[in-house]
Amino acid sequence: MWRALITALATLGLALPALAQEPGQGQGRGPLRIEITEGVTEPVPIAVPDFLTEDPQLAEFAAKIAGVVRADLAGSGLFRPIPATAFISPITSLDSPVEYRDWQAINAQALLTGKVLAKGDQLSVQFRLFDIFAEAPLGEGLQFTASENSWRRLAHKLADAVYSRITGEGGYFDSRVVFVAESGPKDARDKRLAIMDYDGANLSYLTQPGDLVLAPRISADGARVVYTSYATGRPRVTLMETDTLQTRLIEDPSGAMSFSPRFTPDGKGVLYSYASRGNTDLYQLDLTSGKRTRLTQAPSIETAPSFAPDGSRIVFESDRSGSQQLYVMQADGSDIQRISFGPGQYGSPVWSPKGDLIAFTKQHRGRFHIGVMRPDGSEERLLTASFLDEGPSWAPNGRVLMFTRETPGPAGGAQLFTVDITGRNLRPVPVFGAASDPAWSPLLE
Repeated sequence: MWRALITALATLGLALPALAQEPGQGQGRGPLRIEITEGVTEPVPIAVPDFLTEDPQLAEFAAKIAGVVRADLAGSGLFRPIPATAFISPITSLDSPVEYRDWQAINAQALLTGKVLAKGDQLSVQFRLFDIFAEAPLGEGLQFTASENSWRRLAHKLADAVYSRITGEGGYFDSRVVFVAESGPKDARDKRLAIMDYDGANLSYLTQPGDLVLAPRISADGARVVYTSYATGRPRVTLMETDTLQTRLIEDPSGAMSFSPRFTPDGKGVLYSYASRGNTDLYQLDLTSGKRTRLTQAPSIETAPSFAPDGSRIVFESDRSGSQQLYVMQADGSDIQRISFGPGQYGSPVWSPKGDLIAFTKQHRGRFHIGVMRPDGSEERLLTASFLDEGPSWAPNGRVLMFTRETPGPAGGAQLFTVDITGRNLRPVPVFGAASDPAWSPLLE
């Protein structure tokens, strides 16, 4: 049995060398590790018992926090929480020795235990994570604290810690998404800005009904959102403070159109398209000084700009070659190089937070795809295919994308989906009503 299991896990890119040893002899091997760049077809079984608490009034919080952790890990596609009905050993204390053989018997590869405490209106969660076959803790236990109203954030932070320890990648669960909430008939949609947790919880609206908005983007500190508004009848780039919901146009009132905005990596400027006298070019605006810098000058449409995370380069889409393609240039607009050469049209490029990939929308033979490529255009991979997939946005760890999927027909609508960079974990985001144009925030502080 062990030999077959080792062979199966090796095909999934799981670094589990200690499985070659007999149970109980795993001490000294490296930590359990998942390599997510190649795709995992069989999630790692993990046991997450309901968390402990010494206060009966906290029992509901303890159960809900553990439940969100399970949902986060399962949703990543990398983990499979084991049902509690399969458990042999009860967890009665956070400090009690772990009965590794009982967890090995149900094929758990990792065990997460936790305890919920309260002081005033603050909740805290202590947790420990164990590598079952190595029979050893995966690092030291940690503790997270938040208000009772923020108990979901405690769960997301804990799930991020587990994800990071086992994959070696940054987490993405403790984050938010700004998007366009849609309502009404398909040919007359009302579109307003909304914000939610990455998993669809805690939804609230940022703009009023009737305010047609598109393409929101959130700043690195999460304090501001920039988007395209049609409040004046023309597309205009608008900046919003998320705490006060105050807005201001960031372009002069000349009547020209501005759209497709993105923040600079430091959040001090906005990159956007500006259409004047029949020409559309890319500009950058310094939000402090108001200085505007023109970056492109071509008789074509340049739009959808996105900075590399280090601020050195910009990727954008342009039809300067006769069809919609992707280009990369230096931050000052120099050294423009085309990077997309496959069949079809490319658009809405977004540079990964890790800097290693560029995500994009591709249209080819009547189908739309979300894909990724290297910044030099190499190693193009298509992750999805449907009637209409568009507008990818990166998770904070640069390993998951959220995008809009539109279904055809009069009854069809827009819905948000996520997919990892292997293309093997496509999942809908549970949002009430139609939704589009997601913009994933960095991890929350």
